[in-house]
Parts: sequence; C-alpha cells; structure tokens
Amino acid sequence: MRDALWAALKTVNDPELHRDLVSLGMIERAEVGGGVAQVKVNLTTPACPLKGQIEGDVRSAVLAVPGIKEVVVTFGAMVRTGGQPALPGVKHVLLVGSGKGGVGKSSVAVNIAASLARDGARVGLLDADVYGPSVAHMLGRSAERVTANAERKMQPLEAHGIRFLSMANLSPAGQALVWRGPMLHSAIQQFLKDAAWGDLDYLIVDLPPGTGDVQLSLTQTIQVTGAVIVTTPQDVALIDAARAIDMFRKASVPVLGVVENMSYFVAPDTGLTYDLFGRGGSQKLGGLPLLGEVPLDMEVRKDSDAGEPAVLAHPDSAAAQALTGVARALAGRVSVQALADLPDQLPVV
Repeated sequence: MRDALWAALKTVNDPELHRDLVSLGMIERAEVGGGVAQVKVNLTTPACPLKGQIEGDVRSAVLAVPGIKEVVVTFGAMVRTGGQPALPGVKHVLLVGSGKGGVGKSSVAVNIAASLARDGARVGLLDADVYGPSVAHMLGRSAERVTANAERKMQPLEAHGIRFLSMANLSPAGQALVWRGPMLHSAIQQFLKDAAWGDLDYLIVDLPPGTGDVQLSLTQTIQVTGAVIVTTPQDVALIDAARAIDMFRKASVPVLGVVENMSYFVAPDTGLTYDLFGRGGSQKLGGLPLLGEVPLDMEVRKDSDAGEPAVLAHPDSAAAQALTGVARALAGRVSVQALADLPDQLPVV
C-alpha cells in the first residue's frame, strides 16, 4: 500500500510550480497504517498562498487509494534558492522600489516583511533609504541604537519577528545626511556585508525612490532574486514606475510584480468605494503580475505611526488582508523564480 500511496502523491501538482510534489522533493513523509495515511508536505515557503488547495488535492488523491480511509496532512516549509545564496545565510534578497516618493513604498515593505515573518519565515528588513529612513519608526524602534557583536559586525535590531537595520538607528535623530555617491555606496556595502544577518529566508530591502546610487550599488554588489514595484494608479506615478522597471531590467534584476497602493478608498460611514487616484493603472506597466491592490486606509497610517505594521495590528482590515495577499503572492513568485534553476528531479527528503 505504501507504493500506491506514493504513486497517488505523484499525481498531485504544486499549483504554481506545475510539477508533482514527489519530484519536487516536497513530500517529507508518507506512511500508512490501519487505513490511516500520514503525509507531511514541505512547502516551498511558509507563506504559501495555495496551501489550502495543496492540502485538498493531497486528500483527494490519497483517499482514492484502496484501503485508505483517512488522511492526516501536516505541513513544514523549506525556502529554496536556485543558486548560491545572495549573502552568507540569506536565501533571497528582494528589493521594494518605486519611481517616485509618496506612494507608500516603505509601508508596503514593512508590511510584506511582517506578514512573511508572521507566516513563519525568517525575515530581515534593510532600510536602504539612507536620506529618509522610516523603517525604524514604523517598527516602533526609532530610539534604539545599533551595536556590534563579538566579531565587530553590526547586530541587526529586532521587532515583530523581523531583523532590521536602518540609518535612523545609527545617526542622531533629525540630523540630515549630506553624502555623495561614494559614501552611500560604502554605507550600503556595510549594511549588506558587515552586518550579522544570520540565517534568513528573505531579506527585504526598502529602496529610496527613484533610480539613483543606492539602486546601482545594490544591484552591482549582490545577487538579487527580484524586485517589487510600488505605485499608485495615477499616470504621474506610473510614468516614474515605468522608469524604475526599466532600470531593474537594465541591471538584469527580474521584476516579480507590481503593488498598486492607495488603489481605492472605502468611506467608513457609507461603505461607498471611491477611486481617488483612478484604479487599475498598474495594468499599463507592461503586463507585469499584479501582486495586489491595497486600499487607502487611515488605520495603516495610524499603525505605522504607532510602530506596529497593519497586518499585525488590524489583520482583518481590508488593507491588511490586501497586504497579506501581496506578501504571499510575492513568496509564490519567488518560489517560481527559484524553480527555474533547480534540477528536474529533486531528492525525496
């Protein structure tokens, strides 16, 4: 019966990777006794957006095996990388960028990181907006200072299950940094290579707006898995978002998708929906995958000012659910990206 159980599992495909769970090495354990099958599936990310579908497909396939009356499905997760890690211990570096400021890029980056961490991933967050750092404030840790460990490497701070570094925790509050390009390059190098990030599934990088020195330093320094573009729906934002996309493509960084932020507003008193900045404008960006439409929500702003990401403070709100969907869709895109460099047949764990 064990052979029949494994044969049944081989008919179940991962909905995003379009290969069966057995050849992908996602079945950690499959045993049967007394008519009860025990199956453990290792997902390609803790934030798998299609976990429920996979569980249902496994149950249907296994219950079709003669003699099996019950199926117990459990899950683990193992984030894979198609090649060498971007940094020691860091599997994927994901850039969150925008063509212009004011589109909510940092808020999206913080909530992506918080959502992935809540789902069980090991997550780091680098605030690469050196001139206008905001991540520390949004995580409620702006008063803390970065220290060095015994190896004289910067020790990232921690908040909400996220390891993070920000210039706000290295320089006096309110002090302007008047730096030229080489100094920016040196700072980014230190954030990446002189910090004790430890083992991470994802390092989210909140970029400054535009297409300047920081973006070039990052793309030329390490292997980046991909980038996310944050924009609002109106044309003035989309024009600049298109420039950011062009920059990433010239730097050979895959653009994994677009987040349309402030996509619409639902009036709390009437429930009516207003497209304040238009809606659906991200469809003009060359057919890139839409990771999600995030509504304009006052709670997101309040939560950011209070130092707690909206996905944690108000997880049932429309904005938080949209941001959670963005994070999970991004994790799925990363898994698909990694598969391109994996062998056709992976060993069974």
